[in-house]
Amino acid sequence: MTLGTETRGAIAFDNSYARLPDRFYARLAPTPVAAPRLLQLNRALAQELGIEPQSLTTPEGVAVLAGNRTPEGAEPLAQAYAGHQFGNFVPQLGDGRAILLGEVVDRNGVRRDIQLKGSGPTPFSRRGDGRAALGPVLREYIVSEAFAALGIPATRSLAAVATGEAVARETMLPGAVLTRIASSHVRVGTFQFFAARQDTEGLRALVDYVVARHYPQAAGSANVALALLEAVIAAQARLVARWMHVGFIHGVMNTDNMSIAGETIDFGPCAFMDHFDPMKVYSSIDARGRYAYGNQPRIAAWNLARLAETLLPLLAPDQQAAIALGQAALDGFKPHFDAAYQAGLRAKLGLSSEAESDSELADALLEAMAQSGADFTLVFRKLGDAAAMPAGEDELRGLFNTSAGLDAWLPRWRERLSREGDGPEAQRDAMHRVNPAFIPRNHLVEEALAAAEGGDLGPFEMLIGVLARPFEDQPGKARYALPPKPEEVVQQTFCGT
Repeated sequence: MTLGTETRGAIAFDNSYARLPDRFYARLAPTPVAAPRLLQLNRALAQELGIEPQSLTTPEGVAVLAGNRTPEGAEPLAQAYAGHQFGNFVPQLGDGRAILLGEVVDRNGVRRDIQLKGSGPTPFSRRGDGRAALGPVLREYIVSEAFAALGIPATRSLAAVATGEAVARETMLPGAVLTRIASSHVRVGTFQFFAARQDTEGLRALVDYVVARHYPQAAGSANVALALLEAVIAAQARLVARWMHVGFIHGVMNTDNMSIAGETIDFGPCAFMDHFDPMKVYSSIDARGRYAYGNQPRIAAWNLARLAETLLPLLAPDQQAAIALGQAALDGFKPHFDAAYQAGLRAKLGLSSEAESDSELADALLEAMAQSGADFTLVFRKLGDAAAMPAGEDELRGLFNTSAGLDAWLPRWRERLSREGDGPEAQRDAMHRVNPAFIPRNHLVEEALAAAEGGDLGPFEMLIGVLARPFEDQPGKARYALPPKPEEVVQQTFCGT
């Protein structure tokens, strides 16, 4: 069977993680559900994976997506990992409600995991039921696919299936299973799992695996573990900078939720900011604001320091030398992040060249936004309109409770913009290519989830359709671009586990 091709509806599995030693995972099949029903199928993603979409809509295909049938070639397993959760180390976590069916090599030659979330209890469930409620499944579907359209690395959603069963949370909720696609599910916490057990051979096997799968350029290095650490640091710095550019707040940046592949993973109580506030928190479980919007770069660096600690035995035979190498690598996070963050801000402001004052110019706009409750997404979108026509400034001012800060800032921006070689319309178009009109606004997500829980998938389907084209002005879809009315504001988001 040829990898990455459609073969009579079969999934062409090639399961590299299952070939690692047994202590990396627990082998088990998903727990069947009562009455699986396909809610949503990502046909374009199925084709990208080399899977015939129609095959997943048959009773046999839906049974696979629900966990009721193990397809030929799959080697289902739950991965072992540890992690720091809100700063507290837990030596064993693992996939408590997810099972990796296996891997495929997609049409672009990229190896991808196919995982079922909400597929039943595993040895890592810690007394949990291993199931997922419909709301969190559809939330992850919405946000992960929005990230794909925004061009930000993230896990993807192939399908959502209703189980026909209820799950007990604060109340009884309809159950569902999400089919998640990832470059891999190896996390910082995976390395911590072996380090906590002083399993140096396990760490070495994991390093070799991750290098071969994600960072092959590190394989030829004189110090492979160090090259891997440096590559992961750079990837995470770029990723978090991209989050900041769209006002995204992950909400639960535990080390077990940080992908080694540099993808956004485990969305949980994530949210996108409406009005700009550097210390904004939505997550109901983040009472102290550890993972607030403005803290995300610092937390990413902290998590990467935990990764560096796990690799010390492989960095150098002498511990002090290993610490010095690890610290030097970690010192690279800030330059990587600053470069990516500032480059993104320049693009959002319509600046294609670099000037020394650009950072201060961007900070001044953000400060004016924070002081006057301006909507993060709409300010940058309307700024593009203002670049093309001065009359656009009026709409921009309407986003600010008080426009004094904006009025002081606009002449500086226009003077800086005038030093760019492109004309006004080209500048607007360039800004619109990086400043989305549509993001998964919290009130719209909650509206879609509430309707779905009541049996109406229409709002969910409409929302994912709009979010598939975030940078386009979509006639008739204006409400999806607007911030919430006071009565629509979402104050908290919930993990759903």
